[in-house]
Amino acid sequence: RKIKVEKAAELLCVFLFVVKAFEMEIIPAERIVAQIGDTLILTCNTTGCASPSFSWRTQMDSPLGGKVSNHRTYSTLTMNPVSIVNSHSYLCTVICDERGKKEKSVKVELYSFPSDPIIEISSSLVAGESATVSCKIPDVYPSDHLEVLIKKDEHVLHKEYFLEDDSTNTETKIVTYTFHLMAEDAGKEITCVARLPIADMDFEPKERTSSQKLNANFGPQNTVITASPSNSPMEGDSLNLTCVTQSNPPALIVWSKYLAEESIQHLIKNNVLSIPHVHFNDSGLYICEVINLVTNKTEKATVDVIIQGAPVITKLSIEPSTTVQEGENVSIQCSAESNPPPMIILRRKSDNADIEPYSARSILFPSVMFQNGGDYECVAENKFGNSKSEITLNVKYGPKNTIITVFPTAALKEGETVTMKCTSSGNPAPVISWKKKKATGESEKIYKNATITIQNLKSQDLGLYECEAYNQFGKEEKAVKLYVQARLEEPDQMIPLIIAFSSVAAVAVPAVAILIYVSRQAKINGSYSLVKALRLKV
Repeated sequence: RKIKVEKAAELLCVFLFVVKAFEMEIIPAERIVAQIGDTLILTCNTTGCASPSFSWRTQMDSPLGGKVSNHRTYSTLTMNPVSIVNSHSYLCTVICDERGKKEKSVKVELYSFPSDPIIEISSSLVAGESATVSCKIPDVYPSDHLEVLIKKDEHVLHKEYFLEDDSTNTETKIVTYTFHLMAEDAGKEITCVARLPIADMDFEPKERTSSQKLNANFGPQNTVITASPSNSPMEGDSLNLTCVTQSNPPALIVWSKYLAEESIQHLIKNNVLSIPHVHFNDSGLYICEVINLVTNKTEKATVDVIIQGAPVITKLSIEPSTTVQEGENVSIQCSAESNPPPMIILRRKSDNADIEPYSARSILFPSVMFQNGGDYECVAENKFGNSKSEITLNVKYGPKNTIITVFPTAALKEGETVTMKCTSSGNPAPVISWKKKKATGESEKIYKNATITIQNLKSQDLGLYECEAYNQFGKEEKAVKLYVQARLEEPDQMIPLIIAFSSVAAVAVPAVAILIYVSRQAKINGSYSLVKALRLKV
């Protein structure tokens, strides 16, 4: 039993040695300097206590002027923003159940010097007249320590102190001074120096300054415009217009240009108007307007710019479109600009590259035909040179001039080969297809190509063949009728002939004159007949 008591005593000693002592601290400690309007946080920390209890108060039992937030081992007092009511000594009390209580305090000292002075100088600063300077120091505390100096360059014009001021809150202090403005004061600096020297308070800055230059205002006057290289440059060259004036303060310069109907186009606010590559539409009257916002005076200067050069075609168009349908109303227009004014000719280029002139500037087709399609050229010319531009008129139309041609042109025999070719013009190019009439009278599409070839002719190949040419704007049909005469059994019988009958004319006679005649008749009527050709021969 004695041994157990000794061991318990040893354990108790070890436990007491390990447990930390009950302590507390305030951060910041003892004294803090804070600026009115900022945020200040006081923190009360404790160690050696599992469940501390915190409380805050001022030594004069005034309102805290802040928000308390308790945590397990610490408590905070937040002042946001710091105000004049926070100028106190704050006491933090910590109670630890069986370990007693502890207290510590911190003193909060306040000041306010938040921004640089604001200088205001009388609006009328004309040499030979009086000028008034106003120096405003916002939200100062304590103001009885404030010192204000007004200087012109390094020369002190005025000093002012506020030793008798007993303000208990922030105040804005204003110091004014009037002096005689001289011409040599132009460009000198007026400086306002504000100081808040409080010896036992550690804060920065304790001195703030603001400066403003003095000006003797005049103008604008003697405003002129210079053009480089000249006010009549060549098209494509650079042009610089410089506006020079005498004014203090420097005048606001606004460039503008007169447009049609006396309207004005505002350009830039700069003394130099630069155009890297001038065009004909840059010609015109340019105005430089200078404005002195202080003296409230305005002056203007003008220059007439004339751009010279060879013509530039500004428009070459086809209305309603470069692609039209036959029969539409079509207008081709050409315009150009230059100085001196250009001579303009709009003309059509023929297929052999010769030029066919039209009226100048415009061509009108009240009902355009497919023959009017092609390339059109606009030519503009003056003493400095010429300019050309081309445009293509594309006229869409349905199939025309559809022709069927049968080869060979000589008399045909059973077993030989016959070729029929169908041609047609149109835009877009017509699609060619072939149909054959059945015995029932119905048509059967048999081929979709311009040329159809029948080899080893037989009697069943007889019939009416129709060629159809079509596109999105219409179709045209032509027909040819083939007759195949069967071969006789006996040698003395007539040798069979293959006769192709067209709907109008025929071809296949040995005589060249008849071939030419029949061919012409076939082209006129759109088809031919071998039977009629043989009759002509007889």
